[in-house]
Amino acid sequence: MDEELRSLTERLRAESGGSVAYDRLVATEDLDVLAGVLTEAGQPLWARELAAFRLGLAGDRRAFETLVLLLNHRDPPRCASAAYALARLGDPRTARAAAALATNELRVAYALHPVRLLTELRAPESVPALITTLRRRLRPHDPYRRVALACVEGLGTLADPRAEPVLEEALAHPALAEAAVHALSRIPGQRSGQRSSDGRIPGPR
Repeated sequence: MDEELRSLTERLRAESGGSVAYDRLVATEDLDVLAGVLTEAGQPLWARELAAFRLGLAGDRRAFETLVLLLNHRDPPRCASAAYALARLGDPRTARAAAALATNELRVAYALHPVRLLTELRAPESVPALITTLRRRLRPHDPYRRVALACVEGLGTLADPRAEPVLEEALAHPALAEAAVHALSRIPGQRSGQRSSDGRIPGPR
């Protein structure tokens, strides 16, 4: 069993109370049964999450809308599972949806997993969305440092020169400076590989 699926099923088993319905959804190989859970009225959240996750791993795009909703859920484990499934779903709408969630200031408290998903997808939307999200997080006293750090790390992974200006700005923030130095060093042609941990470029010796 996929390790992420194992973790999810253990969590949802507890939520469901180990019900017969839970056992049925874990055991079935019928994708239509799983898809039906997403459209039937009155289905509990755990059932919808389990069905959407399994459909996502199977590449069934009927899971897309439910997984996007879960990606922006207030419960971090649901966000993490949705991101994992969306990364494997192969739906061309995924990156645009993740970018919209990552850059939505009204939901920034839940932007961590959309940011990480954008990094994994390496889509055309990824770098612009991460730059926008990070730039907003560089405001004084911004409380969403985990989101900012995920953006810095993601931009380093993507190594796109368009990220240089915002990563340079991030050097002024102690909580982000070390990660920003590392991210800049990964961008081809950047002098930041010579930077010290405080963001300065050493002078000649």
